Amino acid sequence: MPEPLATRAAPPTTAAVPGPHLGLTWRPLAADDAAALHALAQRCEAVDEPLMRTSPLDAEKILTRPAATADSLGGFDGAGQLRAAAFVHSPLGDETTARVFISASIDPTWRGRGVGRALLEWQDGRARQILATLDQALPGRIGAYIDEHLHDRRRLYAAAGFSPKRTFRQMRRPLSGGPEPVPAPVPEGIEIRGWDPEIDDAVRVAHNEAFQDHWGSQPVSEESWSSSLSDIEPGWSMVAVDTSSGEVAGYALTARHDYQWPALGHSEGFTELIGVRRPYRGGGLARALLGTVLVALHRDGVDVAGLDVDDANPSGAHRFYERMGYEAGGARILYTIEI
Repeated sequence: MPEPLATRAAPPTTAAVPGPHLGLTWRPLAADDAAALHALAQRCEAVDEPLMRTSPLDAEKILTRPAATADSLGGFDGAGQLRAAAFVHSPLGDETTARVFISASIDPTWRGRGVGRALLEWQDGRARQILATLDQALPGRIGAYIDEHLHDRRRLYAAAGFSPKRTFRQMRRPLSGGPEPVPAPVPEGIEIRGWDPEIDDAVRVAHNEAFQDHWGSQPVSEESWSSSLSDIEPGWSMVAVDTSSGEVAGYALTARHDYQWPALGHSEGFTELIGVRRPYRGGGLARALLGTVLVALHRDGVDVAGLDVDDANPSGAHRFYERMGYEAGGARILYTIEI
């Protein structure tokens, strides 16, 4: 029998808050700090040019995670301006791996002073404390997603004991100025219809089943599902339904992240999730779903279709997307400490 997770995690009695010598005053962040957090994120993103930008709603959601499995720390300068923020949270519903994710933002004018290293030490301590409260029989993981091009940040995490575990690459297909996408044939007995709220939970259940065999995937709870898919655009999101049973066979859920469009330089529909349940695989359903999404995006004058894919996906998903006209771009790397 493996040791309990709390033993393996070796949580500190107290997670060390960065010291006053760094020039900032520290406290947990609250919901009314959302505007300050978004402003900090914008200053960071202007320099870092990340693959994914932060919206005002994202900032609000970060600061309203369940207190039992999440924590935050903000560093304020003498004028009361937020200069650094760090977050730790465990998703709800993990069944095979107890996970805690960390992220941080450091104002560009405050970098190079040791703030990032100090925050990472606090995050490691809090992550281990949270792991000690989760299912004791599970393996544990502390994870952080880092853009491939942010080499300084990658070196910081490597020095703290994190290792690259998985790479998730963005892929894009131009739509404007090119030929109209041609819909792919829909398998017999299947109807593809637009997403709507009434079928949403059935799609969530189908997603949990479809992703059971995907690396790192854990069941998504109702709360996490609704929070993570708040930008879904119904007109660009498709659900495949078995006409004989009424069951959801597959889905392609596409978001309108229009707050990212100015930085991208084009409009975009980003397919956040695409999946087909195992009994319906091998018949061209994924192609039909994604083809229907592309037709909808082209119809609405969207410039580019985007998605991301696990570089190590054993089914060769990236080759499927290449055949659909997508081209590889930047990537996010999951760095982890396995416990």
